[in-house]
Amino acid sequence: MKSFLLLTAALLLASATVAAAPNYEGRKKCGSCHRSQLESWEKTAHAKAMDSLAPKARAEAKKKAKLDPNKDYRHDADCVGCHTTGFSHEGGYDPKEPSKYLTGVGCENCHGAGSEYRLLHRKAGQAFEKKKQTTARQQLAEAGQEFQFEERCNACHLNYEGSSWKGAKKPYTPFTPKVDKKYGFDYAKAVRNDKAMHEHFKLEDVFTGPPIPPFRDEFQSKAKPAAKGKEE
Repeated sequence: MKSFLLLTAALLLASATVAAAPNYEGRKKCGSCHRSQLESWEKTAHAKAMDSLAPKARAEAKKKAKLDPNKDYRHDADCVGCHTTGFSHEGGYDPKEPSKYLTGVGCENCHGAGSEYRLLHRKAGQAFEKKKQTTARQQLAEAGQEFQFEERCNACHLNYEGSSWKGAKKPYTPFTPKVDKKYGFDYAKAVRNDKAMHEHFKLEDVFTGPPIPPFRDEFQSKAKPAAKGKEE
């Protein structure tokens, strides 16, 4: 009986832990407040990542990588993980029920699954607007928001056999520097690539303290205000 109770308690604890994990929600919810960023992102290569898996899309590049240019890779589990948001994770992209808000390399690919920290953003924003009360950025990190983006980028761009990145594992990307030098990945250059990244807009100091994202000061020094009437 005692063993049964211990097992039951362990299962309940495990269930609670799983339930507490942040879920992917899709860019529609992110964009309800960050509309300027969303509109900018929609013009990037990341936004169109899923299109490149369609038949005949990027045919020459596929041939070089020894892929069939006529095949539809939009349903290939080895491919969609790096062309969608949250694939194989709770709330993430599901090929059986594909949500347009989870196609492409979206907000949560870089910033983390948003179910918990998104609500914190809203509450903190209200507190700042009413009383100029700031919130510790560490609370966002504890709620699942990502601030060190490099590993998230490496997980797709450097995930090939023989990569210098220690996290590389199957399924590997076939688009490697051996196929074409342009597939060599430099994180510092990539985050400054306007064709890949969304524009950065002026942020109010709602959140303070560490962790500070890399390049934040650089980007904010050049950032422009969000278009009037766009942000909620």
